[in-house]
Amino acid sequence: MLKVASIHPAHRGDALELPIFFGSVRAGFPTPAADDHFETKLDLNAMLVKQPSATFFVRVEGDAMHDVGMWSGDLLVVDRSLTAVDRSIVIASLDGDLLVRRLRRVGKRTFLEPEPNEGESIEITAETNFEVWGVVTYVIHSLENR
Repeated sequence: MLKVASIHPAHRGDALELPIFFGSVRAGFPTPAADDHFETKLDLNAMLVKQPSATFFVRVEGDAMHDVGMWSGDLLVVDRSLTAVDRSIVIASLDGDLLVRRLRRVGKRTFLEPEPNEGESIEITAETNFEVWGVVTYVIHSLENR
């Protein structure tokens, strides 16, 4: 089960602009790269946080969403200003627990599903204490310990 381990608000302070490499990088055989391939500066806050007042970061625990590239310890960028639609990956409050799941709407029924579909699909009913906290827009993870 992938659960929320911690929540961090987003804010934009001074921009930390880092150089961005112009062009693509091949995953196969290397090609020569030179300093003149650096195009401009990249501010990750500007790229990842579209609505600062509606954005927060979540650190997750568990592996219920590994098929979409989310692993325990990853940091998710979550935007509360977006409307969750069928197949959105959301942070949901379910009976007091915060979960990361894919939102599924089938007719008039709503479900929260893990990826892969090996785990329990949760149907949202009138008796369920349920709220979508936001839509996951980006996943940030380290490859150091993989």
